[in-house]
Amino acid sequence: MPRNDESRLKVQDKGGNPPPSDKNSLLNFVIPTEFVELPTAGKFYPPEHPLHQVETVEMRYMTAKETDILTSKSLLKKGIAVDRMLENLFVDKEIKARELFIGDKNALILAARVNGFGSDYEAQITCMNCGTTANHEFELSEVVARKASEDIKFSNNGTFFIKLPQTAIEAECRLLTGEDEKQLVAKADKKKKLKLPDTSLTDQYKKIIVSLNEVSDRGQVEEFVDLMPAKDAMHLRKEYESARPDMDMSYSYECETCEAENKVDIPFSANFFWPD
Repeated sequence: MPRNDESRLKVQDKGGNPPPSDKNSLLNFVIPTEFVELPTAGKFYPPEHPLHQVETVEMRYMTAKETDILTSKSLLKKGIAVDRMLENLFVDKEIKARELFIGDKNALILAARVNGFGSDYEAQITCMNCGTTANHEFELSEVVARKASEDIKFSNNGTFFIKLPQTAIEAECRLLTGEDEKQLVAKADKKKKLKLPDTSLTDQYKKIIVSLNEVSDRGQVEEFVDLMPAKDAMHLRKEYESARPDMDMSYSYECETCEAENKVDIPFSANFFWPD
């Protein structure tokens, strides 16, 4: 929902002064904002987080300044260009992009792209049946949020609980943030370079699980994960995905070459923030 706040968002000069009162001034306009709904509705954040129980985030529309951030070689090299762009758009400067849950971050990235460049997005999709690659145009404004189940049992800290079927242990879990995801990718890359066994799934479980039957000692939790029965691991993964709110990026289409039905996720290609 766009919003114009003339008392706060009029363009200012470098000295922080308000724009001239001349109605014909090029700087006499208001930068609109929008309230973006969070897939988590703020339910998974702990009480000390600025988004605890907060359902929407107010964001400015993108300007030329944000496009500069997205093309900054130093920020791109560090992998923080998108985070920095988002934080520049947030009206509430206490919100840090790296602390956002992945689903919320995806919602805010989509909103920034739609507000900045429109909802039309063209990207390549490959047929899973015949391998044919073709361009498809997506309508990003039609992407909807996938909400968490209403049956979730929450703690006061925004964590939630999953009962493991084989061991009958109650696992207290949390959602992964963008920072968690970044750390998991870095750990997997390091193990690959060192030619060590891939432990991506157990590493993820160790990030997700906060406690087991109220035991929060990290040594015991991680030891359990390494020995967790496959049935419990599969159940944990399934229930976590069911609980995890996110944007539904799935897309169904029929291949023009072989007429096979495909279901894929809308890809984030290089032109996501640079449409033709």
